[in-house]
Amino acid sequence: MNKPICSTGLRWLWLVVIVLLLDLGSKYWVLQRFTLHESMPLIPYFNLTYAQNLGAAFSFLADKGGWQRWFFALVAGAITVVLLVMMSRSSAKQKLSNIAYALVIGGALGNLFDRLIHGFVVDFIDFYIGAWHWPTFNVADSAICIGAVLIIIESMINSDDKSKKTAPKA
Repeated sequence: MNKPICSTGLRWLWLVVIVLLLDLGSKYWVLQRFTLHESMPLIPYFNLTYAQNLGAAFSFLADKGGWQRWFFALVAGAITVVLLVMMSRSSAKQKLSNIAYALVIGGALGNLFDRLIHGFVVDFIDFYIGAWHWPTFNVADSAICIGAVLIIIESMINSDDKSKKTAPKA
């Protein structure tokens, strides 16, 4: 028997939509107002700088001739499908894992959209100290990282719970 969608982790799909809207909206704003590599200082240690990323995180494989566009698109699609299945099989009460999955899905779809439409990912968040700059990133990358950290935290919490349940009682 099928469970009502609100009783599954799919109840958290609204978060995917929010991440996607924030990501695509911020990238659209950057594309409308910046030229490539143009930078606007906001506060100390933080600029908005328009960059194009042909690779993955930290421009991994960015210089490999174009095949990586389709490879990373396929990876994003596969991750999205796997996490949607996991959300459909989980309870809506498993908030931490469902929030984490929704953040990763929203980020993956945001960057997937860029790869398919532009052929590159639009990055613009630029943190720096002196001459050292963290690799430029975007809202989707942030959501993916936060989601990944939450998945790790959730797995540690669950492993602690499991070890308490299986530990012998004195």
